[in-house]
Amino acid sequence: MKTVFHAAGDRGYNDIGWLKANFSFSFGPFRDEKRTNFGVLRVLNDDFIARDHGFGSHPHDNMEITTIVLQGALEHQDSMGNKGIIKAGDVQVMSAGTGVFHSEYNPSKTEDTLSLQIWIFPKVRNIEPRYDQKNFGDKFIRNQFTTLISPLKSDETLWLNQDTTFSQGNFDAGQQLNYTIKTPGNGAYVFVLEGDVTIADQGLNKRDAIGVYDTDSFTIETNSESKLLIIEVPML
Repeated sequence: MKTVFHAAGDRGYNDIGWLKANFSFSFGPFRDEKRTNFGVLRVLNDDFIARDHGFGSHPHDNMEITTIVLQGALEHQDSMGNKGIIKAGDVQVMSAGTGVFHSEYNPSKTEDTLSLQIWIFPKVRNIEPRYDQKNFGDKFIRNQFTTLISPLKSDETLWLNQDTTFSQGNFDAGQQLNYTIKTPGNGAYVFVLEGDVTIADQGLNKRDAIGVYDTDSFTIETNSESKLLIIEVPML
């Protein structure tokens, strides 16, 4: 088993007032040759978006984009004709494919938004753009992982144009969790949303991350109440 540890404090950071962004991988003004990707996982941005602010319409192509709202809400609009609100508990996926424009805006006059935006290289390029979203607020069971995104089309999960699985869960202290790789050969990027855990003898705190690969499974020990996101991806 091999690992790569990414401390929260080593992430890139950019503050333009209404947007405060932490970059797990090289993005925008942050450049680090050692942190460009983990397998096909290219971007993991941890964003604070102030009330009544957001991103105007901008283009993407040939990227699988996932947005997870942790607090507040975002209003989405795109060139495919989709328009709506994604709230805490919602997960949004978008296959940019041959090209799409979209905007993301915090419509609230009173509440700031915290969200994750995650980019993954596609399995097949130049597909027809696609959008979907799903609420998982009532799907979580304490001390179990819930699958948010799967490579397979299902009514229970979302899917992306890639052999990737996203899993999230809330755990009590003192849990010993065994995570089994869903797609042989994949690696898993574990992002600690809240709490304190140990993986492969490495301690991780809030917003720390560890990439685990060249293994079929690994163990997570929760040292405190914890909230975890695992992004399983093919390795390049």
